[in-house]
Amino acid sequence: MSVDRPVLFRRATGRGWERSGRAAPFGDGPAWRSASRYVAGRTAEDALRVCRKLAGRGVASSVGYVGYVGGTGREPSAARRVTEIYLRLAAQLHDLPEGVWLSVDLTRLGLDTDPGACAARLAEIARALPAGRRLQVGAENEARAEATVSCVTKVAGEGLADRLGATAQANLRRTPDDLARLTEAGVAIRLVKGAYTEPEDRALPFGEPVDVAFVRLAHRLRAAGAEFSLATHHGVVREALLEALGPVTVEQVYGMRPEAVEDLTSRGVPVRLYVPFGGNRFRHWMRRLAEPRRA
Repeated sequence: MSVDRPVLFRRATGRGWERSGRAAPFGDGPAWRSASRYVAGRTAEDALRVCRKLAGRGVASSVGYVGYVGGTGREPSAARRVTEIYLRLAAQLHDLPEGVWLSVDLTRLGLDTDPGACAARLAEIARALPAGRRLQVGAENEARAEATVSCVTKVAGEGLADRLGATAQANLRRTPDDLARLTEAGVAIRLVKGAYTEPEDRALPFGEPVDVAFVRLAHRLRAAGAEFSLATHHGVVREALLEALGPVTVEQVYGMRPEAVEDLTSRGVPVRLYVPFGGNRFRHWMRRLAEPRRA
Protein backbone atom coordinates (compact mmCIF):
# COMPACT_ATOMS: atom_id res chain seq x y z
CA MET A 1 0.00 0.00 0.00
CA SER A 2 1.41 3.42 -0.93
CA VAL A 3 1.78 6.16 1.66
CA ASP A 4 0.49 9.56 0.60
CA ARG A 5 2.54 12.73 0.53
CA PRO A 6 1.26 14.46 3.72
CA VAL A 7 2.01 11.37 5.80
CA LEU A 8 5.52 11.04 4.36
CA PHE A 9 6.31 14.70 4.93
CA ARG A 10 5.04 14.64 8.51
CA ARG A 11 7.34 11.69 9.08
CA ALA A 12 10.22 13.31 7.20
CA THR A 13 10.09 16.49 9.27
CA GLY A 14 9.14 14.96 12.62
CA ARG A 15 11.83 14.18 15.19
CA GLY A 16 9.73 11.45 16.84
CA TRP A 17 9.60 9.29 13.74
CA GLU A 18 13.31 9.83 13.14
CA ARG A 19 14.19 8.79 16.71
CA SER A 20 12.05 5.65 16.35
CA GLY A 21 13.77 4.69 13.11
CA ARG A 22 17.24 5.23 14.53
CA ALA A 23 16.42 3.34 17.73
CA ALA A 24 15.04 0.28 15.94
CA PRO A 25 17.34 -2.77 15.76
CA PHE A 26 19.77 -2.19 12.89
CA GLY A 27 17.64 0.83 11.90
CA ASP A 28 20.50 3.25 11.43
CA GLY A 29 22.43 1.02 9.02
CA PRO A 30 19.54 0.40 6.58
CA ALA A 31 18.64 4.10 6.74
CA TRP A 32 22.15 5.06 5.68
CA ARG A 33 22.20 2.51 2.89
CA SER A 34 18.83 3.69 1.60
CA ALA A 35 19.83 7.35 1.87
CA SER A 36 23.22 6.84 0.24
CA ARG A 37 21.62 7.28 -3.16
CA TYR A 38 20.66 10.83 -2.21
CA VAL A 39 23.51 11.81 0.16
CA ALA A 40 27.05 12.34 -1.10
CA GLY A 41 28.59 10.96 2.09
CA ARG A 42 29.23 11.69 5.73
CA THR A 43 31.95 14.32 5.28
CA ALA A 44 32.51 17.54 3.37
CA GLU A 45 35.30 15.82 1.47
CA ASP A 46 32.79 13.22 0.24
CA ALA A 47 30.47 15.94 -1.04
CA LEU A 48 33.18 18.02 -2.67
CA ARG A 49 34.53 14.93 -4.41
CA VAL A 50 31.07 14.42 -5.92
CA CYS A 51 30.93 18.09 -6.93
CA ARG A 52 34.23 17.80 -8.78
CA LYS A 53 32.93 14.79 -10.70
CA LEU A 54 29.70 16.61 -11.55
CA ALA A 55 31.66 19.63 -12.77
CA GLY A 56 33.58 17.32 -15.08
CA ARG A 57 30.24 16.40 -16.65
CA GLY A 58 29.18 20.03 -16.96
CA VAL A 59 26.81 19.92 -13.97
CA ALA A 60 26.87 22.63 -11.30
CA SER A 61 26.11 21.89 -7.64
CA SER A 62 25.12 23.34 -4.28
CA VAL A 63 26.51 21.66 -1.16
CA GLY A 64 24.38 21.42 1.98
CA TYR A 65 25.14 20.05 5.44
CA VAL A 66 22.50 17.70 6.89
CA GLY A 67 24.48 16.32 9.84
CA TYR A 68 24.00 16.50 13.60
CA VAL A 69 25.62 19.17 15.76
CA GLY A 70 24.50 17.92 19.18
CA GLY A 71 21.73 18.91 21.57
CA THR A 72 18.36 19.79 20.09
CA GLY A 73 20.01 21.67 17.24
CA ARG A 74 18.28 24.90 18.35
CA GLU A 75 20.84 26.20 20.83
CA PRO A 76 23.04 29.21 19.89
CA SER A 77 26.05 26.91 20.22
CA ALA A 78 24.58 24.55 17.63
CA ALA A 79 23.95 27.42 15.21
CA ARG A 80 27.54 28.52 15.72
CA ARG A 81 28.84 25.03 14.96
CA VAL A 82 26.83 24.91 11.74
CA THR A 83 28.16 28.36 10.82
CA GLU A 84 31.74 27.15 11.32
CA ILE A 85 31.07 24.16 9.04
CA TYR A 86 29.88 26.52 6.31
CA LEU A 87 32.81 28.89 6.79
CA ARG A 88 35.18 25.97 6.23
CA LEU A 89 33.20 24.97 3.14
CA ALA A 90 33.37 28.53 1.83
CA ALA A 91 37.15 28.49 2.20
CA GLN A 92 37.36 25.19 0.31
CA LEU A 93 35.43 26.61 -2.65
CA HIS A 94 38.53 28.53 -3.72
CA ASP A 95 39.96 25.23 -4.98
CA LEU A 96 36.78 24.01 -6.66
CA PRO A 97 35.13 24.73 -10.03
CA GLU A 98 33.15 27.97 -10.21
CA GLY A 99 29.84 26.13 -10.45
CA VAL A 100 30.06 24.81 -6.88
CA TRP A 101 27.90 26.83 -4.45
CA LEU A 102 26.54 26.26 -0.94
CA SER A 103 23.01 25.69 0.38
CA VAL A 104 21.67 26.19 3.92
CA ASP A 105 18.38 26.20 5.83
CA LEU A 106 18.09 29.21 8.12
CA THR A 107 16.67 27.15 10.98
CA ARG A 108 20.18 25.64 11.22
CA LEU A 109 21.57 29.15 11.74
CA GLY A 110 19.18 29.97 14.59
CA LEU A 111 16.20 31.51 12.77
CA ASP A 112 13.70 30.28 15.37
CA THR A 113 15.57 31.46 18.45
CA ASP A 114 17.33 34.67 17.36
CA PRO A 115 16.52 36.04 13.88
CA GLY A 116 19.02 38.87 14.27
CA ALA A 117 21.88 36.51 15.08
CA CYS A 118 20.74 34.25 12.23
CA ALA A 119 21.06 37.16 9.78
CA ALA A 120 24.53 37.93 11.12
CA ARG A 121 25.59 34.30 10.61
CA LEU A 122 24.15 34.26 7.09
CA ALA A 123 26.06 37.45 6.26
CA GLU A 124 29.27 36.03 7.73
CA ILE A 125 29.09 32.98 5.49
CA ALA A 126 28.15 35.03 2.42
CA ARG A 127 31.13 37.33 2.95
CA ALA A 128 33.44 34.31 3.18
CA LEU A 129 32.44 33.03 -0.27
CA PRO A 130 34.79 33.48 -3.19
CA ALA A 131 33.62 36.05 -5.74
CA GLY A 132 30.99 34.66 -8.08
CA ARG A 133 29.68 32.01 -5.66
CA ARG A 134 26.31 31.93 -3.91
CA LEU A 135 24.76 30.68 -0.71
CA GLN A 136 21.29 29.38 -1.52
CA VAL A 137 18.77 29.65 1.31
CA GLY A 138 16.42 26.67 1.46
CA ALA A 139 12.67 26.53 1.90
CA GLU A 140 11.05 26.63 5.34
CA ASN A 141 7.42 26.10 6.24
CA GLU A 142 4.91 28.92 5.83
CA ALA A 143 5.08 29.89 9.49
CA ARG A 144 8.75 30.79 8.97
CA ALA A 145 8.32 32.44 5.57
CA GLU A 146 8.22 36.03 6.82
CA ALA A 147 11.27 35.57 9.03
CA THR A 148 13.12 33.89 6.14
CA VAL A 149 12.36 36.60 3.59
CA SER A 150 13.17 39.34 6.10
CA CYS A 151 16.50 37.70 6.93
CA VAL A 152 17.51 37.29 3.28
CA THR A 153 16.52 40.82 2.26
CA LYS A 154 18.29 42.28 5.29
CA VAL A 155 21.55 40.53 4.41
CA ALA A 156 21.13 41.39 0.73
CA GLY A 157 20.88 45.04 1.77
CA GLU A 158 24.36 44.79 3.27
CA GLY A 159 25.84 44.60 -0.22
CA LEU A 160 25.63 40.80 -0.41
CA ALA A 161 22.72 40.31 -2.82
CA ASP A 162 24.97 38.85 -5.50
CA ARG A 163 26.09 36.15 -3.05
CA LEU A 164 22.62 35.02 -2.02
CA GLY A 165 19.86 32.90 -3.49
CA ALA A 166 16.38 32.43 -2.01
CA THR A 167 13.91 29.59 -2.44
CA ALA A 168 10.32 30.54 -3.33
CA GLN A 169 7.51 28.00 -2.96
CA ALA A 170 4.79 28.19 -5.61
CA ASN A 171 2.18 26.61 -3.36
CA LEU A 172 2.22 29.44 -0.80
CA ARG A 173 -0.37 32.13 -1.32
CA ARG A 174 2.07 34.78 -0.11
CA THR A 175 4.79 33.93 -2.64
CA PRO A 176 3.93 36.57 -5.31
CA ASP A 177 4.50 39.30 -2.71
CA ASP A 178 7.65 37.57 -1.45
CA LEU A 179 9.03 37.42 -4.99
CA ALA A 180 8.52 41.15 -5.39
CA ARG A 181 10.53 41.81 -2.23
CA LEU A 182 13.30 39.39 -3.12
CA THR A 183 13.71 40.53 -6.71
CA GLU A 184 13.70 44.18 -5.62
CA ALA A 185 16.53 43.25 -3.25
CA GLY A 186 18.45 41.73 -6.18
CA VAL A 187 18.37 38.17 -4.86
CA ALA A 188 18.36 35.24 -7.31
CA ILE A 189 15.34 32.97 -7.00
CA ARG A 190 15.14 29.19 -6.85
CA LEU A 191 11.51 28.41 -7.71
CA VAL A 192 10.10 25.21 -6.23
CA LYS A 193 6.59 23.83 -5.92
CA GLY A 194 6.69 23.57 -2.13
CA ALA A 195 8.17 21.38 0.55
CA TYR A 196 5.58 21.22 3.33
CA THR A 197 1.93 20.48 3.90
CA GLU A 198 0.29 23.77 4.90
CA PRO A 199 -3.11 25.11 6.04
CA GLU A 200 -5.53 25.60 3.15
CA ASP A 201 -5.89 29.32 3.83
CA ARG A 202 -2.14 29.77 3.39
CA ALA A 203 -1.32 27.39 0.55
CA LEU A 204 -2.79 26.01 -2.64
CA PRO A 205 -3.75 22.32 -2.78
CA PHE A 206 -1.09 20.17 -4.42
CA GLY A 207 -1.67 19.05 -7.96
CA GLU A 208 -2.87 21.22 -10.82
CA PRO A 209 -3.29 24.46 -8.77
CA VAL A 210 0.37 24.36 -7.74
CA ASP A 211 1.51 23.42 -11.25
CA VAL A 212 -0.34 26.43 -12.65
CA ALA A 213 1.08 28.72 -9.96
CA PHE A 214 4.61 27.45 -10.67
CA VAL A 215 4.24 28.25 -14.39
CA ARG A 216 2.73 31.68 -13.74
CA LEU A 217 5.45 32.62 -11.25
CA ALA A 218 8.19 31.52 -13.65
CA HIS A 219 6.72 33.78 -16.34
CA ARG A 220 6.42 36.62 -13.82
CA LEU A 221 10.10 36.26 -12.91
CA ARG A 222 11.11 36.33 -16.56
CA ALA A 223 8.98 39.44 -17.20
CA ALA A 224 10.62 41.13 -14.21
CA GLY A 225 14.08 40.38 -15.56
CA ALA A 226 14.95 38.43 -12.42
CA GLU A 227 17.63 35.77 -12.22
CA PHE A 228 15.95 32.48 -11.38
CA SER A 229 16.09 28.72 -11.72
CA LEU A 230 13.43 26.03 -12.04
CA ALA A 231 13.72 23.50 -9.23
CA THR A 232 11.32 20.76 -10.26
CA HIS A 233 11.42 17.10 -11.27
CA HIS A 234 8.07 17.41 -13.05
CA GLY A 235 9.10 16.77 -16.64
CA VAL A 236 6.00 18.14 -18.35
CA VAL A 237 6.04 21.43 -16.45
CA ARG A 238 9.80 21.78 -16.82
CA GLU A 239 9.81 21.16 -20.58
CA ALA A 240 6.88 23.51 -21.18
CA LEU A 241 8.72 26.30 -19.38
CA LEU A 242 12.02 25.63 -21.15
CA GLU A 243 10.17 25.81 -24.46
CA ALA A 244 8.46 29.06 -23.51
CA LEU A 245 11.28 30.83 -21.67
CA GLY A 246 14.39 29.54 -23.38
CA PRO A 247 17.55 28.59 -21.45
CA VAL A 248 16.87 28.55 -17.71
CA THR A 249 18.91 26.67 -15.12
CA VAL A 250 17.13 23.55 -13.89
CA GLU A 251 17.81 22.48 -10.31
CA GLN A 252 17.50 18.86 -9.21
CA VAL A 253 18.31 16.75 -6.15
CA TYR A 254 21.40 14.55 -6.19
CA GLY A 255 20.40 10.94 -6.88
CA MET A 256 16.90 11.67 -8.15
CA ARG A 257 16.10 10.88 -11.78
CA PRO A 258 19.70 10.95 -13.06
CA GLU A 259 18.46 10.14 -16.54
CA ALA A 260 16.76 13.54 -16.63
CA VAL A 261 20.05 15.23 -15.72
CA GLU A 262 21.81 13.43 -18.55
CA ASP A 263 19.10 14.43 -21.01
CA LEU A 264 19.15 18.08 -19.96
CA THR A 265 22.93 18.43 -20.13
CA SER A 266 23.02 16.69 -23.51
CA ARG A 267 20.68 19.43 -24.79
CA GLY A 268 22.79 22.22 -23.33
CA VAL A 269 20.36 23.07 -20.52
CA PRO A 270 22.24 24.34 -17.42
CA VAL A 271 21.72 21.97 -14.47
CA ARG A 272 22.52 22.37 -10.79
CA LEU A 273 22.23 19.54 -8.24
CA TYR A 274 21.70 19.89 -4.51
CA VAL A 275 24.43 17.72 -2.96
CA PRO A 276 23.92 17.06 0.77
CA PHE A 277 26.36 15.44 3.18
CA GLY A 278 26.33 14.51 6.86
CA GLY A 279 24.81 12.04 9.26
CA ASN A 280 21.15 13.12 9.27
CA ARG A 281 20.38 10.51 6.67
CA PHE A 282 17.05 9.12 7.91
CA ARG A 283 15.14 12.39 7.60
CA HIS A 284 16.74 13.22 4.26
CA TRP A 285 15.79 9.75 2.97
CA MET A 286 12.15 10.23 4.03
CA ARG A 287 12.02 13.58 2.24
CA ARG A 288 13.34 11.97 -0.93
CA LEU A 289 10.65 9.28 -0.72
CA ALA A 290 8.03 12.02 -0.66
CA GLU A 291 9.70 14.07 -3.39
CA PRO A 292 7.97 12.47 -6.41
CA ARG A 293 4.62 13.31 -4.81
CA ARG A 294 5.36 17.04 -4.76
CA ALA A 295 8.01 17.84 -7.36
